[in-house]
Amino acid sequence: MASKLVVIIVFILDLVAVGLAIAAEQRRSVGKVVTDKEKTYEYCVYGTDIATSYGAGAFLLLLVSQVLIMSASRCFCCGKSLNPGGSRACALILFLICWVFFLIAEVCLLAASIRNAYHTQYRKMWNIDNPPSCEVIRKGVFAAGAAFTLFTAIVSQFYYVCYSRARDAYQNPSY
Repeated sequence: MASKLVVIIVFILDLVAVGLAIAAEQRRSVGKVVTDKEKTYEYCVYGTDIATSYGAGAFLLLLVSQVLIMSASRCFCCGKSLNPGGSRACALILFLICWVFFLIAEVCLLAASIRNAYHTQYRKMWNIDNPPSCEVIRKGVFAAGAAFTLFTAIVSQFYYVCYSRARDAYQNPSY
């Protein structure tokens, strides 16, 4: 039987990670162009940078929950044999899907956090024809990370339950 403690801890970690990713989307940096007092150059002024911390926090919490699920299930490939059948096949498919969703979520959260932390300082100095813009992260990158974090949470819970069923069925055969 699946450990209820592992399921609850992973659920809480994933839920907090989704909340942090949504908060990061709401608090992304916004840049605006400001001219200095002498009007010789323009520079970018950005709002708060809390979204980077929220994104990094979501990244780390999702990583911890994935490590916890994989260590509890011995990463599917290590440990005792599993009972052949539907639970093992389901666990294998969910294992692969879980890793795909996890990698997409981690890439979105990490890339969004890094891009959100990058700020262009000076836009127009020495009369450059094509000055850099006050670019900020595109809307929806943290939201995509939040969505895939939620998908990872759901699939990893189902994976762990299917894995536990297949493991318990092999240890306690019905014949």
